[in-house]
Amino acid sequence: MRIRVAPYRDHRHTGMSRLLAVALLLALVITPSLALLSQPVTAQDEIIVGLITKTESNPFFVKMREGAQAAADAAGVKLMTASGQFDTDNASQVTAIENMVTAGAKGILIVPADTKAIVPSIQKARDAGVLVIALDTPTQPQDATDALFATDNFKAGFLIGQYAKAALGDAAASAVIATLDTGPGISVGVLRHNGFLAGLAAGPGATPAPQADTSDYTPDSRVVCSQDSGGDQAKGQTAMENCLQQNPDITLVYSINEPAARGAYTAIKDAGREKDVTIVTVDGGCTGVQAVKDGEIAATSQQYPLKMAQLGVEAVVAFAKGGAKPSGYTDTGVTLITDKPQTGVDSQDTTFGLDNCWG
Repeated sequence: MRIRVAPYRDHRHTGMSRLLAVALLLALVITPSLALLSQPVTAQDEIIVGLITKTESNPFFVKMREGAQAAADAAGVKLMTASGQFDTDNASQVTAIENMVTAGAKGILIVPADTKAIVPSIQKARDAGVLVIALDTPTQPQDATDALFATDNFKAGFLIGQYAKAALGDAAASAVIATLDTGPGISVGVLRHNGFLAGLAAGPGATPAPQADTSDYTPDSRVVCSQDSGGDQAKGQTAMENCLQQNPDITLVYSINEPAARGAYTAIKDAGREKDVTIVTVDGGCTGVQAVKDGEIAATSQQYPLKMAQLGVEAVVAFAKGGAKPSGYTDTGVTLITDKPQTGVDSQDTTFGLDNCWG
C-alpha cells in the first residue's frame, strides 16, 4: 500500500507573496499621484496679468511697465504687455485685449487710447471673467472698468492753473492763452484742460471740486488758440507755431504734457518770446522736471505712473488668488513742481521732483 505525500507548501511564504504583490500594485497606483503633487505649478495654473499702454516709447509708459514688471516679479506672476502705435490707436488696444483674454489673463490693466471706443472690448473681457482696471485715464463712462488707479487729472490741471494765476498776478485777468491738448475722445485731456481753467479762475488757496463730466472742453474767452498735440514734442512745436501765427500776443500756454510743452518752448524761443510767455503743464517726468529747473517750463504737476502699475498688478494678483474684486477710484497722488513757489499754492522744488520723478 502506497501512501502519496503532497508537496510541502509554506503558507506563511504564500501570504507574504500576496502582500508584496498588493504593495507593488498600490505603489504603481500611488506613485504617479505623488509625482504629480510634487511637480511645479504648470503654465495652465500660472497667473497672467496684462498691461496695455497707449504707446511703447513714451517715457511715462516705460516707467509704468517698470512698475508693473517689478510687482509681477515680486508676486511670481507673468506680465504680458502691449501698446498702440500712437496715442489714439484704439484698434491695437482692441487686438491686445482679445489676445490677453485668449492667453488666459486673470486681469488686464489698460491706459485707454480712446476712452469711449474701447468700452465694448473691455465689456467682452469682463463678461469672460477678466478683471479690468484702468490706469491714468478713466474710460467713458468711468464704471466701464472694474476700477481706476490714476492721478486726479482735474486736480493736476487745477494746480497749474492756480499757479499760473499767482505767478501772473494782475496780468492773469488779461492773459492771452493757448492750449495744446491731446486729441478727441480722451477723457484725461478734458480733465486736465478744464482743471487748468478752473484753477486759473479760482486762484491760490482754493480747493478743486471733483469733475465727473469729461465730455467736452470748458470754454474761456481768453483762450485764443487750441490745438491737438497728441502729447508729442514735434507736434507740440508745430501746434505752438500755428498758435503764434494766429495770435503773436500769447502770454500763457497750457499743455497736456511735458513733451508738448517742450515743443511749445522751442517754437516760443524761435519767435523770441521765451522771456514773456509762461508755460505750465502736467506729468512730472525726469526730463520734464529738468525743463522746469532749466527755466523752459514754469511749473508741472507730477504724477506717479510706477505706483499706478504696481497697485494694479497687486490688485489683479489678489483677485486671482480669491481676494476681493477692486472697485471705484484710487487716487495715486499729484504734486506741483516749481522752483518759483507762489504763496497759497502748495508745491515742491525740482530737487524733490527729480528724486521722485514718476516713482
